Amino acid sequence: MPGSNGPAGILGIERHEGEPMGIQRRGVVGSVAALVVMAILATAMLPFRSHLSSATTALVLILPVVIGVVVGGFKAGVFGVVAGFLVYDLLFIPPYYTLSVGVGEDWVALGVYVAVMLLVASVVARLETARAEARQHERAIRRLFELTDLLIEDRPLPEVLELIVSTVFEAFALRSVALVLPVEARLEVVASAGAPLSDAELHGVVPAPGMPASLGGSTALQPDRAHTVALSAIGRPIGLLHMWGGELTPYDQELLHTFANHMALALERAQLREQAMRTELLEEVDRLQRALVGAVSHDLRTPLATIKASASTLRNAQADVTLPDRELLLELIDNQTDRLDRLVTNLLDLSRVQAGALELRNLPISVGDLVADALRGISHAEDAAPVTLAIGDDLPLVDVDHLLIGQVLANLLDNAARYAPPHTSVTVSACLRDDGLVQLAVTDKGPGVPRAERTNVFRMFNRSGTSGGTGVGLSIAKAFVEAHDQRIWVEDVPDGGARFCFTLPTAPVPVVVP
Repeated sequence: MPGSNGPAGILGIERHEGEPMGIQRRGVVGSVAALVVMAILATAMLPFRSHLSSATTALVLILPVVIGVVVGGFKAGVFGVVAGFLVYDLLFIPPYYTLSVGVGEDWVALGVYVAVMLLVASVVARLETARAEARQHERAIRRLFELTDLLIEDRPLPEVLELIVSTVFEAFALRSVALVLPVEARLEVVASAGAPLSDAELHGVVPAPGMPASLGGSTALQPDRAHTVALSAIGRPIGLLHMWGGELTPYDQELLHTFANHMALALERAQLREQAMRTELLEEVDRLQRALVGAVSHDLRTPLATIKASASTLRNAQADVTLPDRELLLELIDNQTDRLDRLVTNLLDLSRVQAGALELRNLPISVGDLVADALRGISHAEDAAPVTLAIGDDLPLVDVDHLLIGQVLANLLDNAARYAPPHTSVTVSACLRDDGLVQLAVTDKGPGVPRAERTNVFRMFNRSGTSGGTGVGLSIAKAFVEAHDQRIWVEDVPDGGARFCFTLPTAPVPVVVP
């Protein structure tokens, strides 16, 4: 049975031909088909009617009736039976071209023909109806399985809401569809499809707080009244689905409730996923806050205590401070102030990275000048590890934001100085790679970084080891390097230690036009 133009969409539903225009159109087509086939067969048999028996003619005239039933249904088949009776009587039973029947056995043949044809029309019509319903059920089950696979995908909640209303709207050929969910202790329309809802319709589907919501049960959807289906999962109400316009057959209602169960499960899953993501986000924020407070309080305490003690000693008039000791205390205050300045700078850079306000101001600069600026920005304590440079003079200029890359080098040097053993040096090297990038490396003779920690060493507030530090410097270095679309990593040193490497883009060579 061919499908109508109504319910398309994801479920692939085919409605029964219940509309008057559909019934009339199908009956007319079937009747015309039966007449055309009967005319062709009668024309073909007419020259041989004197040689054909009544049984042979009756058997041949079964075919138009069957075609009429298949194309137009039982009513078209009955029309074919009447037309076949007339053709049989007028053209093939003497006297010809009259309704009178000369022999009694011809009346029996006509009676048997009508009875058999009505029985054949009834059987064929029921068979076609059963086949159409079987195809409809098979298609609906297949689409429901496809819909289930579609809904169990990892989709965000807003996309699931839009999928629910659009699927119901297309599947059942409705005028409007609205999904109502509890939002902050009250019901609200969270998604809709089809024609916009009027104020009266919105007021009808969203009850006042504390008022029960009514569920419409009529199959014919009134223009001003919504048909409501409850969405529930495991006995717990999830939401309400309101629909306007159209007509729901009993099969449509059963399919709609099955569809509602699938939607409720998908909606509950999306809500639980969003709640889990929100919980994970809050836990991550809480973890970062605790790590930030712990790291800052730990790193602020030592330099502040040192500055306070040194300043108090210098201000004490009764303290016997020699000139070398005075210079040492002043240098200690200066170094610890630089340490505080780097800490504050890292925290400010961290806020810029998290806020997405990091802007690059690239300018060509030589690698030697870049390293020299970074060395001037770090402390020069007497117990600090000396820095050895291994930078060639033939390196091309690099196109970078020298303030950000200078901060990268300062953070890497500060990290290397904390882990470098006494009486060892920190090496800063640079070379030109085969791919045209300049690679800088900061190498120390410390304990190195285990392979299991090389991924986490650049994470924010990672504080592995025993030398202290906020764990912010390396994460900021990684963010600044990646802002230049480059890469930073850590590797082993053959004779022990760690080497932090990162790449920089070279500046384009200007073309000299003669």
